[in-house]
Amino acid sequence: MESVVKPGEQTGFGAGEVDAGHSDLGESEFARPFLQLGELQRTIALGTGIHHAPIVGTASRPLTWQGEEDTRAFAERLAAHPAIADAFIALHGDLGAGKTTLVRHLLRALGAQGRIKSPTYAVVEPYELPAHAAWHFDFYRFDDPREWEDAGLRDIFAGPGLKLAEWPDKVAGLLPTADLDIHLALADDDLARAVTLRANTPRGAELLA
Repeated sequence: MESVVKPGEQTGFGAGEVDAGHSDLGESEFARPFLQLGELQRTIALGTGIHHAPIVGTASRPLTWQGEEDTRAFAERLAAHPAIADAFIALHGDLGAGKTTLVRHLLRALGAQGRIKSPTYAVVEPYELPAHAAWHFDFYRFDDPREWEDAGLRDIFAGPGLKLAEWPDKVAGLLPTADLDIHLALADDDLARAVTLRANTPRGAELLA
């Protein structure tokens, strides 16, 4: 039986309901209003000429996103890079750190239409984008390694298309090496985000160039 999830098809893990207990699933984790352009130019991670792609296997110096506009601007810059088409990006951070918000902005920037659902129950949501396919994974509730094979997840990660994975540590040992690790953490004021980017492959370094 064919079990690989294809863009536009419903998955077999559940109906994709929103879990009220999973704070990453809200419309936005950011409470601060959007930044003005001048402030955004001073704070956005990759929007200035002074930031350079890290050497493969090394992390960038910590960055700060002051609000959701910074997240959106980073996502749009990432989406404009040709290397995004077949990238595997792993997102790390506690509940409410902003992982789902970043994914939502990235998929929108890549042309996703309609509602962008969190895959907390479904584990994976596929998207057929104008230029390529994409899959959004949330392994928060993943607890049965047999699902990795039964649902065809191995085949998805081995094939073309953009893969975005939240809670990758839940499937440690099953996932391939991510091209790019993005670590998000709430700042002391619970509004800004401390961000660390780590390129693990030449494609990951290219995404940050």
